[in-house]
Amino acid sequence: MAEQHPTTLTDRIRALTGGFMTVIGTKLFKLGVHPDAVTLLGLVIVLIASFFIGSGELRIGGIILLLGLPLDAVDGAVARAMNRTDRFGEMLDSSLDRYADGLIFASLSYHFAVQDEFNLLVLALAALLGSFMVSYARARGEGVGVIVKIGLLSRMERVAIILGMLLAPTVWGVPVLEIGLWVLAIGANFTALQRIWYVYKTLKDREG
Repeated sequence: MAEQHPTTLTDRIRALTGGFMTVIGTKLFKLGVHPDAVTLLGLVIVLIASFFIGSGELRIGGIILLLGLPLDAVDGAVARAMNRTDRFGEMLDSSLDRYADGLIFASLSYHFAVQDEFNLLVLALAALLGSFMVSYARARGEGVGVIVKIGLLSRMERVAIILGMLLAPTVWGVPVLEIGLWVLAIGANFTALQRIWYVYKTLKDREG
């Protein structure tokens, strides 16, 4: 019997926006746009946003990230429009996503260090570690033949939290930024453990 793979928030959003993104991808492909160029542009936008975040302009950084968010889906749409068969684009996209995570949390860490908020710096580093481990657990799981699409905080949820805490660091005296960092630090590492456990259980069930 075939294994049932969980549906993630990312899968649901892709299903809802699939038709629109297909139109966008087809138009860009006809204009000669290469999907790897879209992927690289996305990283450039994150780099610009990270500059503002590190400078303490959290809301401006959040707005720039929000404006660049659609590029995460556009590169895949262009690749489908050109009927791309090689796997390099997928590898490049995943690799640059890790760079994007690193840039965002590094810029936050720098900001907190300048402000002598070392407790928040530690939370940012813990969130970064968890984010990397979520992706690594999926990659290694797929390396042993297990499709890993489970967990409390997949990339889409983490991006939503990051945008929320940057766009509204404080709301009516509530420290949204700090709360968001706590959620990311705990939730991302918990998700990594969830995925490791899922791979273990799946492999054990296969052996059984």
